[in-house]
Amino acid sequence: MKNLTIRDAGAEDARLILDFITELAIYEKAEQKVVAGEDEIRTSLFGEGASARALICLQDDKPIGYAVYFFNYSTWLGRNGLYLEDLYITPECRGCGAGKFVLRHLAQIAIVNGCGRFEWSVLDWNEPAIKFYQSIGAEPQDEWVIYRLADDKLLDFANSESKETDG
Repeated sequence: MKNLTIRDAGAEDARLILDFITELAIYEKAEQKVVAGEDEIRTSLFGEGASARALICLQDDKPIGYAVYFFNYSTWLGRNGLYLEDLYITPECRGCGAGKFVLRHLAQIAIVNGCGRFEWSVLDWNEPAIKFYQSIGAEPQDEWVIYRLADDKLLDFANSESKETDG
C-alpha cells in the first residue's frame, strides 16, 4: 500500500465520480445503463438529505478509485448496517492494496457507527472480485436472491390498483 489515502468526496468530485462510475459500468458490461449525469451525482450524493456517501481513494495524491456507501437497517440485529454500493479501483492500480485499504476504511466506519454488518453485492461472473472478497474473510449469502423493480415496471407497479388480496 504505497502512499494510499482516502478522503471524503465532495460536490466538486461529481465529474470524477461519474467518470469512475462509467469505467465500472464498462467493466461490468453495462455502460448503456449509466443514465446519471454530473448534476444527478452532485444532487444525490451531496445535496440536502442525501443518504449515500462517497469516498475517493488516492495514490500519491492522484485519484485512483472511489466507493459509495450508505447505512441500512437490520430488524434482526436491531442495528444499522453499512452497505457498499460501489467500489472501484482503476485497472492500472489493482493489486497495489487499494481495494483492501478502502474496504478496511469502510469496516472502520461501520464499527465506529455501531453497525452490525457490512455488506455488498458482486456479479456472479466477477471471479477476481469474488476471490478477493473471500481472501479477506467475506462470505457469500447464497440463500438470498435480490429482486428489483426498476424503470417502467416500478412505475407501473406503483401506479397500479390491487386487483387481488395483498400478500
